[in-house]
Parts: sequence; structure tokens; C-alpha cells
Amino acid sequence: MPQHPHTAPVCRDCDGFATATITTGNRHTDGSRATLRVTCVTCQGTGHTTIAAARVRVGK
Repeated sequence: MPQHPHTAPVCRDCDGFATATITTGNRHTDGSRATLRVTCVTCQGTGHTTIAAARVRVGK
């Protein structure tokens, strides 16, 4: 359990799971599986997003 909770909102596209490892079905010569590491495009692999700025009406 983390000591300091994150205050940034969780990414809506990846639900906080920013990186996934996908197996290709192939194997290397040593017998291990060939995998691809894919990161979320929206949050760039952080799992959190920034809060959108609120609109403020200025003037009349």
C-alpha cells in the first residue's frame, strides 16, 4: 500500500493500468516468450491525467 496517495485523477482510458505486456505467441531461442510493452497514449504511461482547466467568464 502506498504511503502517499496520488491526488491526480486516474486516467479514464487505462483506469490507472498505464503499461500492458502483450505476448506475441512466439518464443525466443532460450524458450522465453516474445512480448510487446504497450503504454497508454493518453497519459504517456503515468496512469494519471491532469485536471482540465475550468472556464472562467471575464467581463460582462
